[in-house]
Amino acid sequence: MIRLSKVKTDPIENLKRHAEAISEAVKQAIKPDRITVEYPRERRRYPECFRGFIVFDREKCISCFRCAQICPANAIQMGYFDRAYPGIDYAKCIFCHFCVDSCPTGALNTSKVHDVAFKSMDEMRLSAKQITKVPEIVREEKQTVEYYVDRKVWTLVRKKELDSLEVPPKPVKVKERKAACTEPESCLGCRLCANVCPQNAIKVEKCEISIDEEVTGTGCVLQIQTDLCTGCGLCVRQCPMQILTLEEVGE
Repeated sequence: MIRLSKVKTDPIENLKRHAEAISEAVKQAIKPDRITVEYPRERRRYPECFRGFIVFDREKCISCFRCAQICPANAIQMGYFDRAYPGIDYAKCIFCHFCVDSCPTGALNTSKVHDVAFKSMDEMRLSAKQITKVPEIVREEKQTVEYYVDRKVWTLVRKKELDSLEVPPKPVKVKERKAACTEPESCLGCRLCANVCPQNAIKVEKCEISIDEEVTGTGCVLQIQTDLCTGCGLCVRQCPMQILTLEEVGE
């Protein structure tokens, strides 16, 4: 049978340790030097390029599908209303913001909101209407903090101010562009461009010969209605002969 002897403690040493712990607690309460952000009582200031919740401006969208095509996580699906608009599935989104960077008109923009709560996975699939504004924000923080690095020492600078969570949209200078055919004689008449056009701005007339050798049509003629074309570029990417392009119009 092994008997364990009691560990002897020094009362003076214990009192000293308690005093050190209490003094450290008082010091942190009066003038804290921790580098931990006490969220949600305080919030770290995020840079203007912070990749957070995506905001959609429906008026600027030209339904070019570029955001959906470039998304590496397949988190963007186009929904059809009066025309096609993007919706985002935040169960898949990795916040790479390729969609924001690739949008030619600035219809997609970022915000500093990252802590959105959803009740279920189904609610994480947001339509174009749901991403037209930042979700309702409940703020508990009273101050904003920033990291400050002095050589090898990290400290937090606390300021009695609230950081704006909405990022003003970046001014995007948009040049109007329309689809055009550079080599109409090379057109195959496959109609892939017409099938993919969301505005029905492309028509292809084909020459057909019946059994009775009756000829209808004037050959393969590609017609682009510039008044309907939005310059989305879907036809350009779809054309197997690469004879379609986007040309600037106006000034």
